[in-house]
Parts: sequence; structure tokens; C-alpha cells
Amino acid sequence: MQFQVKKIVFLIMIIAFTGGICFAGYPAANWNISQLNTGVNARYLSQLSKEVILEINKLRSDPAKYAADYIDPLKHNYKGKLFYYAGDKPLLTKEGVKALYECVRFLKRQKPVPILKPHKGLSKAASDHVADQSKHGGTGHTGTDKSGMKSRIERYGQWKSRIAENITYGDINAQQIVIYLLIDDGIYSRGHRKNFLNEKFEEIGVATGTHPQYGKMCVMDFAGSFQNHTSK
Repeated sequence: MQFQVKKIVFLIMIIAFTGGICFAGYPAANWNISQLNTGVNARYLSQLSKEVILEINKLRSDPAKYAADYIDPLKHNYKGKLFYYAGDKPLLTKEGVKALYECVRFLKRQKPVPILKPHKGLSKAASDHVADQSKHGGTGHTGTDKSGMKSRIERYGQWKSRIAENITYGDINAQQIVIYLLIDDGIYSRGHRKNFLNEKFEEIGVATGTHPQYGKMCVMDFAGSFQNHTSK
């Protein structure tokens, strides 16, 4: 879901149902971790949330390398519409391997964009949604209190330029979160991918937690810039 000044664009959420991806044997990327790991000292973030921010920044700093190192090797994990992981149950996709090929082609053409910095206010907004769905279940961008992404973010401050939200559900790790949303199987607008690679975004909030149906969930809130309310 993405909001722009004077313009609202609704994006469809993706739901990730499976467990962790096995990347054993795939080439390790030579990333500048000290530069990209912008959330490492943010004490309000969980370890998984920090890893999600690092993974997104790896993608944004070198999309073509990310595709070559982490996404293209997964083409061997498809059998028809089924997407397999070592030691895990297969995922039934809508598009099959062609969605992965399209993603790789896109990322090889994509120029790097500035990396993101974590923001506590955005992370609080994401955490509110995690806490709500962890308790009550449900999926999607609307809370049980009828709140949307925009209203949750505005509880904690003022945003400029634009905002957006990505959500995943399932037994997940940071790299899987990013890869699922990048491939965006069945989401033909590729809205989650666009959020990840939008050059207008400078800040991010991330929260992770449990989900009564899918085990785990992750909420990522993006903003062009964000200023906390002084009372928050």
C-alpha cells in the first residue's frame, strides 16, 4: 500500500505461507555490511527486524548483484507451479518460474537507490499492526480498530513525500521476506518490489512478531521522511 501527497495508490498484500529458504552453496555477496547495516544500533528493533533492514539495503545498493546472488539460483527450485525449498513444504505459486525470471531481468536493469535508515516512529506504527494481528489474527493492512497504514503512521508523527507498507506472513527469515516480495508472485503490479526500490524513500520502520495462523509476520513501513510528534 502506498500513499503520495494528493494521491492514493492501493497495493495488494502478499502472504508468505512457507518456512525458511535454504541458500547453502549459493555464492556469498561481497556487501559492505558496516555501511548497509543501518539498524544495527537501534535498540528498539528485534534482531530479525535489523536483518530485514540490512537485506533491503543490500538490494537497494546493488539490485543486479542481489538478483545474481540470491534470486537467479532459485530457478532450480521450481517444478511447474510448485516452488521447493530443501527440507520444507512446497509453495504453490500462481505464475511459476516466469515470475522469478521477470524479477531477475528487472533487477539487472535497475539502478542502485539510496539505502534506508531506520526510524523509531515508523517502527512503532509497524509494531502496532503486528501486536493487533498477533492477538486477533487476520491479514492485510487494516487493523481490527479499522486503522490503516496511514493512520497508524500518523499516530507517531508527520511524513513527507509518500509512505508505503509491505507485509509478509509465515515461518520466515529476512532474506526470504525480501525475495518473496521482490518476486511478487501473483501481484501483477509488482507493488511490493516498487516499494523496496522507490528512490523517494529514505526511512523505514520494521516490526516482527507471531501470528496465530501463520506463525510469524513482518510489517515494513516506508516514508520519504518522518518527524516524530514531540509527545511520542
